[in-house]
Amino acid sequence: MRSPTTLFLWLVGAFFLAATAQADGPKNVLFIVSDDLNNRLGCYGDPLAISPNIDRLAARGTRFDRAYCTFPLCGPSRNSILTGLYPNSTGIYNNGQIFRQTIPKQASLPHALRRAGYFAGRIGKMYHYNVPSSVGTNGHDDSASWELELNPAGVDRLFEEPKITTLVPKQFGGTLSWYASPAPTSQHTDALQAKDAVWVLERFAKERDKPFFLGLGFFRPHTPYVAPKKYFDLHDPKKFTLVTDVEEDRKDIPRPGLASGKKEQDEMTDAQRREALQAYYASITFMDEQLGVVLDALDRLGLSDSTMIVFTSDHGYHLGEHGLWQKMSLFEESARVPLIVVAPGVSKPGSSVSTPVSQVDIAPSAFEWSGASGPKNLQGQSLMPMLRDSSATGRGWAMTQVTRGGQNEPFFGYSLRTARYRYTEWDGGSRGRELYDHDQDPGERTNLAESTAHQSVAQELQTTLRDAIQASFPASGKAPELKPLNWSPSLTDVD
Repeated sequence: MRSPTTLFLWLVGAFFLAATAQADGPKNVLFIVSDDLNNRLGCYGDPLAISPNIDRLAARGTRFDRAYCTFPLCGPSRNSILTGLYPNSTGIYNNGQIFRQTIPKQASLPHALRRAGYFAGRIGKMYHYNVPSSVGTNGHDDSASWELELNPAGVDRLFEEPKITTLVPKQFGGTLSWYASPAPTSQHTDALQAKDAVWVLERFAKERDKPFFLGLGFFRPHTPYVAPKKYFDLHDPKKFTLVTDVEEDRKDIPRPGLASGKKEQDEMTDAQRREALQAYYASITFMDEQLGVVLDALDRLGLSDSTMIVFTSDHGYHLGEHGLWQKMSLFEESARVPLIVVAPGVSKPGSSVSTPVSQVDIAPSAFEWSGASGPKNLQGQSLMPMLRDSSATGRGWAMTQVTRGGQNEPFFGYSLRTARYRYTEWDGGSRGRELYDHDQDPGERTNLAESTAHQSVAQELQTTLRDAIQASFPASGKAPELKPLNWSPSLTDVD
Protein backbone atom coordinates (compact mmCIF):
# COMPACT_ATOMS: atom_id res chain seq x y z
CA MET A 1 0.00 0.00 0.00
CA ARG A 2 1.36 3.45 -0.95
CA SER A 3 2.17 5.94 1.80
CA PRO A 4 0.38 9.35 1.68
CA THR A 5 3.62 10.99 0.50
CA THR A 6 4.16 8.41 -2.22
CA LEU A 7 0.55 8.65 -3.33
CA PHE A 8 0.79 12.46 -3.49
CA LEU A 9 3.95 12.31 -5.60
CA TRP A 10 2.35 9.70 -7.86
CA LEU A 11 -0.74 11.90 -8.36
CA VAL A 12 1.42 14.97 -9.10
CA GLY A 13 3.42 12.96 -11.63
CA ALA A 14 0.26 11.62 -13.21
CA PHE A 15 -1.14 15.12 -13.46
CA PHE A 16 1.92 16.44 -15.26
CA LEU A 17 2.00 13.42 -17.57
CA ALA A 18 -1.64 14.01 -18.44
CA ALA A 19 -1.02 17.72 -19.02
CA THR A 20 1.94 16.93 -21.26
CA ALA A 21 -0.08 14.36 -23.18
CA GLN A 22 -2.83 16.92 -23.71
CA ALA A 23 -0.37 19.58 -24.88
CA ASP A 24 1.32 17.10 -27.18
CA GLY A 25 -1.97 15.45 -28.16
CA PRO A 26 -3.17 14.56 -31.63
CA LYS A 27 -2.22 17.11 -34.27
CA ASN A 28 -4.70 17.03 -37.11
CA VAL A 29 -4.28 18.25 -40.68
CA LEU A 30 -7.11 19.71 -42.75
CA PHE A 31 -5.86 20.06 -46.32
CA ILE A 32 -8.16 22.05 -48.61
CA VAL A 33 -7.52 22.38 -52.35
CA SER A 34 -9.60 24.59 -54.60
CA ASP A 35 -9.52 23.72 -58.30
CA ASP A 36 -8.07 26.21 -60.81
CA LEU A 37 -8.06 29.05 -58.28
CA ASN A 38 -5.72 31.98 -58.88
CA ASN A 39 -4.90 34.84 -56.49
CA ARG A 40 -7.95 36.96 -57.35
CA LEU A 41 -8.89 37.06 -53.67
CA GLY A 42 -9.55 39.80 -51.16
CA CYS A 43 -6.66 38.82 -48.89
CA TYR A 44 -4.31 39.05 -51.89
CA GLY A 45 -5.47 42.56 -52.70
CA ASP A 46 -8.22 42.13 -55.30
CA PRO A 47 -10.91 44.78 -54.62
CA LEU A 48 -13.50 43.00 -56.79
CA ALA A 49 -13.20 39.63 -55.06
CA ILE A 50 -15.79 38.52 -52.52
CA SER A 51 -13.91 35.91 -50.50
CA PRO A 52 -14.63 36.63 -46.81
CA ASN A 53 -13.88 33.13 -45.54
CA ILE A 54 -10.57 32.77 -47.32
CA ASP A 55 -9.75 36.25 -46.04
CA ARG A 56 -10.57 35.34 -42.43
CA LEU A 57 -8.49 32.18 -42.76
CA ALA A 58 -5.56 34.37 -43.80
CA ALA A 59 -6.23 36.58 -40.78
CA ARG A 60 -5.92 33.49 -38.56
CA GLY A 61 -2.63 32.30 -39.99
CA THR A 62 0.10 32.96 -42.52
CA ARG A 63 -0.46 34.07 -46.11
CA PHE A 64 2.30 33.15 -48.54
CA ASP A 65 2.45 35.93 -51.12
CA ARG A 66 4.77 34.16 -53.56
CA ALA A 67 3.72 30.51 -53.62
CA TYR A 68 4.05 28.51 -56.85
CA CYS A 69 2.96 25.19 -58.28
CA THR A 70 5.50 22.75 -59.70
CA PHE A 71 3.45 22.17 -62.87
CA PRO A 72 0.42 24.22 -64.02
CA LEU A 73 -1.82 21.23 -64.76
CA CYS A 74 -4.08 19.36 -62.33
CA GLY A 75 -2.66 15.83 -62.49
CA PRO A 76 1.08 16.56 -62.31
CA SER A 77 0.58 19.30 -59.73
CA ARG A 78 -1.59 17.25 -57.38
CA ASN A 79 0.70 14.22 -57.55
CA SER A 80 3.60 16.53 -56.77
CA ILE A 81 1.86 18.14 -53.79
CA LEU A 82 0.79 14.83 -52.28
CA THR A 83 4.15 13.10 -52.69
CA GLY A 84 6.43 16.04 -51.90
CA LEU A 85 8.33 15.37 -55.14
CA TYR A 86 8.84 17.36 -58.32
CA PRO A 87 7.20 16.00 -61.49
CA ASN A 88 10.63 14.88 -62.71
CA SER A 89 10.68 12.48 -59.75
CA THR A 90 7.03 11.39 -59.86
CA GLY A 91 7.22 10.90 -63.63
CA ILE A 92 3.78 12.49 -63.95
CA TYR A 93 3.53 15.06 -66.73
CA ASN A 94 -0.08 14.53 -67.85
CA ASN A 95 -3.57 14.19 -66.45
CA GLY A 96 -4.89 10.68 -65.99
CA GLN A 97 -1.65 9.32 -64.54
CA ILE A 98 -0.98 8.55 -60.91
CA PHE A 99 2.35 8.10 -59.19
CA ARG A 100 1.72 4.39 -58.50
CA GLN A 101 2.37 3.83 -62.19
CA THR A 102 5.85 5.29 -61.95
CA ILE A 103 7.02 5.11 -58.33
CA PRO A 104 4.71 2.49 -56.80
CA LYS A 105 6.53 2.22 -53.47
CA GLN A 106 6.50 5.92 -52.71
CA ALA A 107 4.33 6.86 -49.72
CA SER A 108 2.09 9.86 -50.28
CA LEU A 109 1.56 12.42 -47.52
CA PRO A 110 -1.76 10.90 -46.33
CA HIS A 111 -0.44 7.36 -46.73
CA ALA A 112 2.62 8.02 -44.61
CA LEU A 113 0.43 9.64 -41.96
CA ARG A 114 -1.81 6.56 -42.00
CA ARG A 115 1.21 4.46 -41.22
CA ALA A 116 2.00 6.82 -38.35
CA GLY A 117 -1.43 6.18 -36.82
CA TYR A 118 -3.52 8.85 -38.53
CA PHE A 119 -6.92 8.43 -40.06
CA ALA A 120 -6.80 9.67 -43.66
CA GLY A 121 -9.91 10.57 -45.59
CA ARG A 122 -10.72 12.34 -48.82
CA ILE A 123 -13.78 14.28 -49.95
CA GLY A 124 -13.90 15.29 -53.59
CA LYS A 125 -10.87 16.02 -55.75
CA MET A 126 -7.43 15.36 -54.30
CA TYR A 127 -5.68 13.59 -57.13
CA HIS A 128 -6.86 14.24 -60.68
CA TYR A 129 -10.49 14.15 -61.82
CA ASN A 130 -11.85 14.81 -65.26
CA VAL A 131 -14.11 17.78 -64.56
CA PRO A 132 -17.03 17.60 -64.84
CA SER A 133 -17.33 14.03 -66.14
CA SER A 134 -15.61 12.34 -63.16
CA VAL A 135 -17.46 14.26 -60.46
CA GLY A 136 -19.14 11.68 -58.23
CA THR A 137 -16.46 9.05 -58.87
CA ASN A 138 -12.99 8.29 -57.50
CA GLY A 139 -11.39 9.80 -60.60
CA HIS A 140 -7.68 9.07 -60.95
CA ASP A 141 -7.34 8.41 -57.27
CA ASP A 142 -4.76 6.58 -55.16
CA SER A 143 -6.71 4.13 -53.03
CA ALA A 144 -3.73 3.45 -50.74
CA SER A 145 -3.79 7.05 -49.55
CA TRP A 146 -7.20 6.89 -47.91
CA GLU A 147 -9.39 4.99 -45.49
CA LEU A 148 -12.44 7.00 -46.50
CA GLU A 149 -13.38 8.31 -49.95
CA LEU A 150 -16.52 10.41 -50.39
CA ASN A 151 -17.61 11.55 -53.85
CA PRO A 152 -20.86 13.48 -53.78
CA ALA A 153 -22.34 14.81 -57.01
CA GLY A 154 -24.74 17.71 -57.16
CA VAL A 155 -27.09 19.24 -59.70
CA ASP A 156 -24.16 20.91 -61.46
CA ARG A 157 -22.99 17.45 -62.52
CA LEU A 158 -26.21 15.46 -62.70
CA PHE A 159 -28.71 17.79 -64.35
CA GLU A 160 -27.35 21.12 -65.54
CA GLU A 161 -24.71 20.36 -68.18
CA PRO A 162 -27.13 20.70 -71.15
CA LYS A 163 -27.85 24.29 -70.06
CA ILE A 164 -24.23 25.44 -69.81
CA THR A 165 -22.89 28.14 -72.14
CA THR A 166 -19.66 26.88 -73.69
CA LEU A 167 -17.22 28.19 -76.30
CA VAL A 168 -16.88 24.71 -77.83
CA PRO A 169 -20.06 22.66 -78.28
CA LYS A 170 -20.36 19.69 -75.90
CA GLN A 171 -17.12 20.60 -74.12
CA PHE A 172 -17.20 21.95 -70.58
CA GLY A 173 -14.02 21.25 -68.62
CA GLY A 174 -11.28 21.96 -71.16
CA THR A 175 -12.68 25.23 -72.47
CA LEU A 176 -14.43 28.23 -71.00
CA SER A 177 -18.02 27.47 -70.00
CA TRP A 178 -20.41 28.89 -67.43
CA TYR A 179 -23.93 28.78 -66.04
CA ALA A 180 -25.87 30.76 -63.43
CA SER A 181 -27.84 27.98 -61.80
CA PRO A 182 -31.36 28.43 -60.42
CA ALA A 183 -30.81 25.49 -58.05
CA PRO A 184 -30.24 26.26 -54.35
CA THR A 185 -26.73 26.23 -52.93
CA SER A 186 -27.35 23.06 -50.92
CA GLN A 187 -27.82 21.00 -54.10
CA HIS A 188 -24.42 21.81 -55.64
CA THR A 189 -21.41 19.51 -55.41
CA ASP A 190 -19.14 21.76 -53.37
CA ALA A 191 -21.92 22.37 -50.83
CA LEU A 192 -22.48 18.62 -50.52
CA GLN A 193 -18.75 18.18 -49.97
CA ALA A 194 -18.74 20.80 -47.22
CA LYS A 195 -21.65 18.98 -45.57
CA ASP A 196 -19.71 15.69 -45.74
CA ALA A 197 -16.64 17.39 -44.25
CA VAL A 198 -18.70 18.61 -41.30
CA TRP A 199 -20.00 15.07 -40.78
CA VAL A 200 -16.45 13.68 -40.69
CA LEU A 201 -15.28 16.41 -38.30
CA GLU A 202 -18.22 15.69 -36.00
CA ARG A 203 -17.21 12.03 -35.81
CA PHE A 204 -13.68 13.00 -34.79
CA ALA A 205 -14.87 15.56 -32.27
CA LYS A 206 -16.70 12.71 -30.50
CA GLU A 207 -14.03 10.04 -30.78
CA ARG A 208 -10.70 11.91 -30.52
CA ASP A 209 -8.93 8.55 -30.41
CA LYS A 210 -6.48 9.31 -33.21
CA PRO A 211 -5.38 12.31 -35.27
CA PHE A 212 -6.79 12.83 -38.73
CA PHE A 213 -5.68 14.01 -42.15
CA LEU A 214 -8.74 15.18 -44.04
CA GLY A 215 -8.35 16.17 -47.68
CA LEU A 216 -11.16 18.34 -49.02
CA GLY A 217 -11.06 19.05 -52.73
CA PHE A 218 -13.51 21.70 -53.92
CA PHE A 219 -14.25 21.69 -57.66
CA ARG A 220 -14.87 25.39 -58.10
CA PRO A 221 -13.83 27.58 -59.79
CA HIS A 222 -12.84 24.95 -62.41
CA THR A 223 -14.83 25.15 -65.63
CA PRO A 224 -17.68 24.89 -66.12
CA TYR A 225 -18.09 27.91 -63.86
CA VAL A 226 -21.40 26.78 -62.37
CA ALA A 227 -22.73 28.43 -59.24
CA PRO A 228 -26.14 29.48 -57.95
CA LYS A 229 -27.35 32.65 -59.63
CA LYS A 230 -27.21 34.69 -56.42
CA TYR A 231 -23.41 34.55 -56.55
CA PHE A 232 -23.42 35.83 -60.13
CA ASP A 233 -25.61 38.72 -59.01
CA LEU A 234 -22.92 39.80 -56.52
CA HIS A 235 -20.49 40.54 -59.37
CA ASP A 236 -21.21 43.26 -61.92
CA PRO A 237 -19.55 42.34 -65.24
CA LYS A 238 -19.21 46.04 -66.11
CA LYS A 239 -16.69 46.49 -63.30
CA PHE A 240 -14.12 44.09 -64.72
CA THR A 241 -11.17 45.55 -66.59
CA LEU A 242 -10.30 43.60 -69.73
CA VAL A 243 -6.70 43.00 -70.77
CA THR A 244 -5.74 45.18 -73.73
CA ASP A 245 -2.77 45.70 -76.07
CA VAL A 246 -2.23 41.96 -76.32
CA GLU A 247 -0.54 41.98 -79.73
CA GLU A 248 2.13 44.43 -78.61
CA ASP A 249 2.71 42.45 -75.43
CA ARG A 250 3.23 39.21 -77.36
CA LYS A 251 5.96 40.51 -79.66
CA ASP A 252 8.88 39.57 -77.39
CA ILE A 253 7.44 36.29 -76.03
CA PRO A 254 8.92 33.07 -77.46
CA ARG A 255 6.42 30.93 -79.32
CA PRO A 256 6.28 28.13 -76.67
CA GLY A 257 5.38 30.74 -74.07
CA LEU A 258 2.03 31.31 -75.81
CA ALA A 259 1.33 27.70 -76.80
CA SER A 260 -1.35 27.22 -74.14
CA GLY A 261 -3.65 29.63 -75.96
CA LYS A 262 -6.75 28.39 -77.76
CA LYS A 263 -8.43 29.66 -80.90
CA GLU A 264 -11.88 29.94 -79.33
CA GLN A 265 -10.46 32.16 -76.60
CA ASP A 266 -8.89 34.52 -79.15
CA GLU A 267 -12.30 34.85 -80.82
CA MET A 268 -14.22 35.83 -77.68
CA THR A 269 -16.12 39.10 -77.74
CA ASP A 270 -15.68 41.63 -74.95
CA ALA A 271 -19.15 40.71 -73.72
CA GLN A 272 -18.15 37.05 -73.48
CA ARG A 273 -14.95 37.96 -71.65
CA ARG A 274 -16.94 39.89 -69.08
CA GLU A 275 -19.42 37.05 -68.69
CA ALA A 276 -16.56 34.59 -68.15
CA LEU A 277 -14.97 36.86 -65.55
CA GLN A 278 -18.28 37.29 -63.75
CA ALA A 279 -18.78 33.51 -63.71
CA TYR A 280 -15.24 32.82 -62.47
CA TYR A 281 -15.58 35.31 -59.61
CA ALA A 282 -19.06 33.96 -58.79
CA SER A 283 -17.65 30.44 -58.57
CA ILE A 284 -14.95 31.65 -56.17
CA THR A 285 -17.52 33.32 -53.93
CA PHE A 286 -19.67 30.18 -53.95
CA MET A 287 -16.69 27.98 -53.05
CA ASP A 288 -15.61 30.48 -50.40
CA GLU A 289 -18.97 30.16 -48.65
CA GLN A 290 -18.56 26.37 -48.50
CA LEU A 291 -15.13 26.84 -46.97
CA GLY A 292 -16.80 28.97 -44.31
CA VAL A 293 -19.17 26.12 -43.44
CA VAL A 294 -16.18 23.87 -42.74
CA LEU A 295 -14.24 26.48 -40.77
CA ASP A 296 -17.29 27.22 -38.62
CA ALA A 297 -17.65 23.52 -37.85
CA LEU A 298 -13.99 23.22 -36.93
CA ASP A 299 -14.42 26.06 -34.43
CA ARG A 300 -17.75 24.82 -33.09
CA LEU A 301 -16.38 21.33 -32.48
CA GLY A 302 -13.31 22.54 -30.62
CA LEU A 303 -10.87 21.19 -33.21
CA SER A 304 -9.25 24.45 -34.32
CA ASP A 305 -6.53 24.49 -31.66
CA SER A 306 -5.27 21.05 -32.66
CA THR A 307 -5.62 21.27 -36.45
CA MET A 308 -3.23 22.60 -39.05
CA ILE A 309 -5.20 24.08 -41.95
CA VAL A 310 -3.61 24.30 -45.37
CA PHE A 311 -5.56 26.08 -48.10
CA THR A 312 -4.27 26.25 -51.65
CA SER A 313 -5.07 25.57 -55.31
CA ASP A 314 -3.51 23.08 -57.68
CA HIS A 315 -2.17 25.88 -59.92
CA GLY A 316 -2.90 29.40 -61.02
CA TYR A 317 -5.19 30.60 -63.80
CA HIS A 318 -5.13 33.13 -66.63
CA LEU A 319 -8.00 35.53 -67.15
CA GLY A 320 -6.83 37.18 -70.37
CA GLU A 321 -3.25 38.15 -69.47
CA HIS A 322 -1.03 37.94 -72.59
CA GLY A 323 -4.23 36.90 -74.39
CA LEU A 324 -4.30 33.62 -72.44
CA TRP A 325 -7.03 31.96 -70.39
CA GLN A 326 -6.91 28.97 -68.06
CA LYS A 327 -3.51 27.32 -67.33
CA MET A 328 -0.43 25.54 -68.76
CA SER A 329 1.78 28.62 -69.14
CA LEU A 330 4.87 29.65 -67.20
CA PHE A 331 3.70 33.19 -66.58
CA GLU A 332 2.96 34.44 -63.07
CA GLU A 333 -0.81 34.06 -63.33
CA SER A 334 -0.56 30.36 -64.23
CA ALA A 335 2.29 29.38 -61.90
CA ARG A 336 1.35 31.37 -58.79
CA VAL A 337 -1.13 29.94 -56.29
CA PRO A 338 -2.80 31.08 -53.10
CA LEU A 339 -1.31 29.38 -50.04
CA ILE A 340 -2.56 30.00 -46.51
CA VAL A 341 -1.38 27.96 -43.53
CA VAL A 342 -2.77 28.02 -40.01
CA ALA A 343 -0.55 26.07 -37.61
CA PRO A 344 -1.81 26.60 -34.04
CA GLY A 345 0.95 27.64 -31.70
CA VAL A 346 3.34 28.25 -34.59
CA SER A 347 1.94 30.58 -37.25
CA LYS A 348 1.28 34.20 -36.38
CA PRO A 349 -2.25 35.51 -37.03
CA GLY A 350 -2.37 37.87 -39.99
CA SER A 351 1.25 37.31 -40.96
CA SER A 352 2.54 37.19 -44.53
CA VAL A 353 5.62 35.65 -46.11
CA SER A 354 7.15 37.30 -49.17
CA THR A 355 9.92 34.84 -50.03
CA PRO A 356 9.08 32.44 -52.89
CA VAL A 357 7.95 28.96 -51.84
CA SER A 358 6.73 25.90 -53.71
CA GLN A 359 3.87 23.51 -53.23
CA VAL A 360 6.47 20.77 -52.97
CA ASP A 361 7.11 22.31 -49.54
CA ILE A 362 3.66 21.41 -48.19
CA ALA A 363 4.36 17.74 -47.40
CA PRO A 364 7.56 18.39 -45.39
CA SER A 365 5.71 21.07 -43.44
CA ALA A 366 2.81 18.75 -42.58
CA PHE A 367 5.20 16.03 -41.45
CA GLU A 368 7.08 18.45 -39.20
CA TRP A 369 3.83 19.79 -37.73
CA SER A 370 2.48 16.30 -37.04
CA GLY A 371 5.73 14.88 -35.70
CA ALA A 372 5.33 11.91 -38.05
CA SER A 373 8.18 10.62 -40.19
CA GLY A 374 7.83 11.17 -43.89
CA PRO A 375 9.68 9.55 -46.79
CA LYS A 376 13.39 10.36 -46.79
CA ASN A 377 13.43 11.49 -50.42
CA LEU A 378 11.15 14.52 -50.05
CA GLN A 379 12.40 17.38 -52.23
CA GLY A 380 10.80 20.39 -50.57
CA GLN A 381 11.72 22.50 -47.59
CA SER A 382 9.61 22.77 -44.46
CA LEU A 383 7.69 26.01 -44.17
CA MET A 384 7.68 25.85 -40.38
CA PRO A 385 10.59 28.33 -39.99
CA MET A 386 8.60 30.86 -42.05
CA LEU A 387 5.47 30.21 -40.01
CA ARG A 388 7.47 31.04 -36.88
CA ASP A 389 9.26 34.02 -38.43
CA SER A 390 7.79 35.56 -41.58
CA SER A 391 11.15 37.16 -42.45
CA ALA A 392 12.83 33.75 -42.91
CA THR A 393 13.85 33.28 -46.54
CA GLY A 394 14.31 29.54 -46.99
CA ARG A 395 15.71 28.57 -50.39
CA GLY A 396 14.58 31.89 -51.87
CA TRP A 397 13.17 30.59 -55.16
CA ALA A 398 10.51 28.33 -56.66
CA MET A 399 10.61 26.32 -59.89
CA THR A 400 7.72 25.53 -62.23
CA GLN A 401 7.87 23.37 -65.35
CA VAL A 402 5.57 22.53 -68.22
CA THR A 403 5.60 20.36 -71.34
CA ARG A 404 5.40 21.45 -74.95
CA GLY A 405 5.60 19.80 -78.35
CA GLY A 406 3.05 17.01 -77.91
CA GLN A 407 3.88 13.35 -78.49
CA ASN A 408 6.00 13.84 -81.60
CA GLU A 409 8.57 16.31 -80.31
CA PRO A 410 8.14 16.81 -76.57
CA PHE A 411 10.29 19.28 -74.65
CA PHE A 412 10.15 21.14 -71.35
CA GLY A 413 9.92 24.71 -70.31
CA TYR A 414 11.30 25.58 -66.88
CA SER A 415 10.78 28.80 -64.95
CA LEU A 416 12.54 30.09 -61.84
CA ARG A 417 10.85 32.67 -59.63
CA THR A 418 12.94 34.62 -57.14
CA ALA A 419 11.76 37.49 -54.97
CA ARG A 420 12.46 39.91 -57.82
CA TYR A 421 12.76 38.02 -61.11
CA ARG A 422 11.18 35.34 -63.26
CA TYR A 423 13.59 33.55 -65.58
CA THR A 424 12.30 30.99 -68.10
CA GLU A 425 14.01 28.66 -70.57
CA TRP A 426 12.27 26.71 -73.31
CA ASP A 427 14.04 23.49 -74.29
CA GLY A 428 17.19 24.54 -72.45
CA GLY A 429 17.01 27.98 -74.01
CA SER A 430 17.21 26.73 -77.60
CA ARG A 431 13.56 27.68 -78.21
CA GLY A 432 13.62 30.93 -76.32
CA ARG A 433 14.25 32.59 -72.97
CA GLU A 434 12.32 35.05 -70.86
CA LEU A 435 13.36 37.36 -68.05
CA TYR A 436 11.00 39.66 -66.17
CA ASP A 437 11.81 42.15 -63.43
CA HIS A 438 8.83 42.10 -61.06
CA ASP A 439 9.98 45.21 -59.24
CA GLN A 440 9.47 47.19 -62.44
CA ASP A 441 7.17 44.94 -64.44
CA PRO A 442 4.74 42.88 -62.32
CA GLY A 443 2.63 42.12 -65.41
CA GLU A 444 5.60 40.44 -67.15
CA ARG A 445 5.14 42.51 -70.31
CA THR A 446 8.80 43.30 -71.11
CA ASN A 447 11.10 40.36 -71.80
CA LEU A 448 14.64 41.32 -70.73
CA ALA A 449 16.33 38.02 -71.58
CA GLU A 450 18.25 39.51 -74.52
CA SER A 451 18.88 42.87 -72.88
CA THR A 452 22.62 43.59 -72.67
CA ALA A 453 22.13 45.37 -69.36
CA HIS A 454 20.59 42.25 -67.80
CA GLN A 455 22.97 39.52 -68.99
CA SER A 456 24.68 39.11 -65.63
CA VAL A 457 21.30 38.67 -63.93
CA ALA A 458 20.18 36.20 -66.60
CA GLN A 459 23.41 34.21 -66.24
CA GLU A 460 23.06 33.99 -62.47
CA LEU A 461 19.44 32.89 -62.71
CA GLN A 462 20.27 30.38 -65.43
CA THR A 463 22.83 28.72 -63.14
CA THR A 464 20.33 28.54 -60.28
CA LEU A 465 17.62 27.21 -62.56
CA ARG A 466 19.77 24.46 -64.04
CA ASP A 467 20.93 23.38 -60.60
CA ALA A 468 17.28 23.26 -59.52
CA ILE A 469 16.33 21.18 -62.56
CA GLN A 470 19.06 18.66 -61.81
CA ALA A 471 17.99 18.42 -58.17
CA SER A 472 14.36 17.80 -59.20
CA PHE A 473 15.21 14.35 -60.57
CA PRO A 474 15.57 11.26 -58.36
CA ALA A 475 19.02 10.07 -57.28
CA SER A 476 19.37 8.10 -60.50
CA GLY A 477 19.18 11.34 -62.46
CA LYS A 478 16.40 9.97 -64.67
CA ALA A 479 12.66 10.38 -64.47
CA PRO A 480 10.71 7.18 -63.70
CA GLU A 481 9.30 5.27 -66.66
CA LEU A 482 5.55 5.12 -67.07
CA LYS A 483 4.23 1.61 -66.45
CA PRO A 484 0.68 0.27 -66.77
CA LEU A 485 -1.35 0.45 -63.58
CA ASN A 486 -2.56 -3.10 -63.04
CA TRP A 487 -3.00 -3.36 -59.29
CA SER A 488 -4.53 -1.46 -56.41
CA PRO A 489 -1.80 -0.83 -53.82
CA SER A 490 -2.60 -1.51 -50.19
CA LEU A 491 -1.00 -0.10 -47.07
CA THR A 492 1.55 -2.93 -46.99
CA ASP A 493 2.66 -2.38 -50.58
CA VAL A 494 4.48 0.81 -49.67
CA ASP A 495 7.93 0.93 -48.15
